[in-house]
Amino acid sequence: MSARLFGTDGVRGTAGAFPLDPPTVRRLGAALVRAVRGGSRDSGAGNRNSPNASVHFLIGRDTRESGTWIEAELAHGATGEGATVHSAGIVPTPAIAYLTGSGIYDAGVVISASHNPYQDNGIKVFSGKGEKFTEAVERDVEAIVADRSWTPQDGEAAAVAASYLVDQYIDHLRAVFPEAAQTMKGFTLAVDCANGATTGVAHRLFEGLGFDTTFIGDTPDGRNINLGCGSTHPERLAKTVVEHGCRMGVAFDGDGDRAICIDDGGRIVDGDAVLLMCARQMQREMRLKGDAVVATVMSNIGLELALKRLGIALVRCSVGDKYVMEEMLKRDLSLGGEQSGHVIFSDYLYTGDGLCTALNVLRTIAVSGRSLADLASDLTAYPQILLNVRVRNKVDLATVPPVAAAIERVEARVAGQGRLLVRYSGTEPLLRVMLEGQHQDEIRGWAQEIVDVVKEHLG
Repeated sequence: MSARLFGTDGVRGTAGAFPLDPPTVRRLGAALVRAVRGGSRDSGAGNRNSPNASVHFLIGRDTRESGTWIEAELAHGATGEGATVHSAGIVPTPAIAYLTGSGIYDAGVVISASHNPYQDNGIKVFSGKGEKFTEAVERDVEAIVADRSWTPQDGEAAAVAASYLVDQYIDHLRAVFPEAAQTMKGFTLAVDCANGATTGVAHRLFEGLGFDTTFIGDTPDGRNINLGCGSTHPERLAKTVVEHGCRMGVAFDGDGDRAICIDDGGRIVDGDAVLLMCARQMQREMRLKGDAVVATVMSNIGLELALKRLGIALVRCSVGDKYVMEEMLKRDLSLGGEQSGHVIFSDYLYTGDGLCTALNVLRTIAVSGRSLADLASDLTAYPQILLNVRVRNKVDLATVPPVAAAIERVEARVAGQGRLLVRYSGTEPLLRVMLEGQHQDEIRGWAQEIVDVVKEHLG
């Protein structure tokens, strides 16, 4: 049985330690070529199933100091299998997704740990269609890595020379809001690049479109990525927006695939609010396919109810933007995302793109004539309680009558005005009880009721 390498967003860990130690990274680079050349399911490999077929990989990375040697090891493993490796250098994750989908490359690889600290890193892979590898392809790659009948080429890995490829991606982004230079000239905008991969691109994009932009988190040094800045630490941006009198702020994460907005009062506007305002605008313009939006199980019930009033269905999926993507592809939908700021506009790209999200929000502001604060106020987020309880074994809860009965009682209480989610942690011996409803104290008591029964019978 092959060891699991891929999690919900690629291979992730501490740089230098398994699975991001040099030998494993090199082997993974070689295995990716073998998977693509072998026509692995949904890998976008097309007819490249000949052992001598040429394979072209595109690699991009964020600003972490470990990115250089990880790129070198990946490329060494891939070239040892006969692949041609191209490097775009430091670019946002969605830039690699877009460029890979251009038809020139067979796969795209991003070296990044997103919003994590600099000590961590990761590897995520896009097919030749510009879509994240599905779980089926990831399992195929893991099986190839685990197969000890082959070895990657030895020798010292060399740094990969980068080519400047990002102009095509910037042109693609400008097409999201082509009238920006006329309608938003002088609009005061604060941008936090998280000392990450969007630093160079964001400057060119927003200044080129005529925004009056204040930048923070735009001096990466290899170790300050996400350090007190970016989408997971928006407090500094909120302060900047207020102090500079900006009409909006946007914070990206380290690799640029998510965005968290700030209104002119310094208040956070998360992915749920962005989904609501963009869904309404797209519906008005007849661009919302299927009159439905995909979100994860963690999106607030307030989003579901607000969309329902607009005649828009909310389709829920597991946590992770790749699951959002898969559901959108399956249903042919145009909008989906996560509360954390991963938002996918499939008309432009089938992956989260913070810059694209920011432009769609700015366009919605311009077209609607409303401020970000006003647009965000349409979402009433319900109070949420999340309790964890340690369990001995992760048994099917339906087979434990007292627990099943407690869950059924609470579900009946919140029906139509709240939401209950009970699920096991994927990494710890924990049962998570998440409850949303109109009154904080009330739902806390109901959640505790389930926890107490679980403790008695499973704890």
